[in-house]
Amino acid sequence: MRRADRLFDIIQILRGSPGVVTAAMLAARLEVTPRTIYRDVATLQARRVPIDGEAGVGYVLRKGFDLPPLMFSIDEVEAIAVGARMVRRLRDPKLQEAAETVLAKVTTVLPEALRASLASSPIFVSEGDAVMAEAVDMAELRAAIRDSRKFHITYADGEGRRTNRTIWPIAMAYYVDVTLIGAWCELRADYRNFRVERIQSSRVLDEHFDQDNGRLFREWSALPKERPAG
Repeated sequence: MRRADRLFDIIQILRGSPGVVTAAMLAARLEVTPRTIYRDVATLQARRVPIDGEAGVGYVLRKGFDLPPLMFSIDEVEAIAVGARMVRRLRDPKLQEAAETVLAKVTTVLPEALRASLASSPIFVSEGDAVMAEAVDMAELRAAIRDSRKFHITYADGEGRRTNRTIWPIAMAYYVDVTLIGAWCELRADYRNFRVERIQSSRVLDEHFDQDNGRLFREWSALPKERPAG
């Protein structure tokens, strides 16, 4: 979690608590150490957030404090609502959870008039019909892309033929009916797209690969997205 997000969450937790919240309670909730909470609270107090209390005792947020309202147009509010609902199509539990968290955060700090618009936007987004991946952790896969870590998969093609491959995951491609991993395949020595529901097993490897300042993504992006895995 980024520090800016954690500072925001500390304010939200304190604002929603009926009594004193200890550093240990905040640390457990945010999955950090009490020492980190002490530093974060000191930072917030230095920024004139009215938090009373001290280390070893606990903290309370003085009544009446509120974060400055975010100023969005009604179109921007509806764009947020549509975007969060579209994430439900991705069959990626962690991204879906993150989208709900974003909605909650934005709703909290919106002015009252816009808050109602976000909660009840008359917009329907279909669920899509992509198949859920069963043998690959999507959050783990996205982390491998960010960290440039090689990925080992057992993959079944459209005919059911299975191969073991080491791939360099470059990007995720989300469509209404399918989710693809864009990658460099060591077996084929070429770029390939892999349907996540056809992965039979997977694991992140310790070995890293070189993104070459974005060259791999640029080359993959220029290819037809229906490019087969075989």
